[in-house]
Amino acid sequence: MQYMLLIYDDESVWQSMPEDERNTVMGEYFAYTEALKAAGKYVAGDALQPVGTARSLRVRDAGVTTTDGPFAETKEALGGYYLVDVDSEDEALEWAAKIPSARYGTIEVRPIVVFPVETTA
Repeated sequence: MQYMLLIYDDESVWQSMPEDERNTVMGEYFAYTEALKAAGKYVAGDALQPVGTARSLRVRDAGVTTTDGPFAETKEALGGYYLVDVDSEDEALEWAAKIPSARYGTIEVRPIVVFPVETTA
């Protein structure tokens, strides 16, 4: 089963963190990623640029509008993700609890929808 582990943080916490502490947390992230890979659970993962670099797009009534930033006003913003392949939701939750940002923000654990593969005759 594949799960997205969505990492939400308050960007101001990260920005105000002393550089040595940020470096320590990044080291923890690198170690976490290596542990996922060593366990054969890692599928993909990426960090995202700060929310100030985001653009939101909407198509309504055949028109396209874009705005700066995310749609919702919130303290915590999506900062990155891991896509993992695990045996159960409990295992996904165990891995999510090990993400360094779980101490500062929120980790959303969401199963991936698997669509049937279409075959052509």
